Amino acid sequence: MQRIRVGMTGLGIVLVLIAVVSVVFSSANREQPVSAIGASNAMVVANLSDGASPGALDKKDEPLAELGVAPSTESTESVNAAEIARREEARRRDEAQH
Repeated sequence: MQRIRVGMTGLGIVLVLIAVVSVVFSSANREQPVSAIGASNAMVVANLSDGASPGALDKKDEPLAELGVAPSTESTESVNAAEIARREEARRRDEAQH
């Protein structure tokens, strides 16, 4: 019987402690953030985008390429199939002559 009473008392103390901490943190969350005169507005700064890159919002499908971890899959140079075929044919002719 003594063990049950001690266990229930400990459990009650823990629950009261959790309730007190919860009240303290919830009151801290309800306070308005302090802003100094001339300081930037946090909501405006969070919604800014880089004006130098107009297509920055379109490139959200390659986050690793944006970080520089992996190469980008989009090609910047145009592919000329006829030129590639001519080079391959010239290379084959050179190999056949030697």
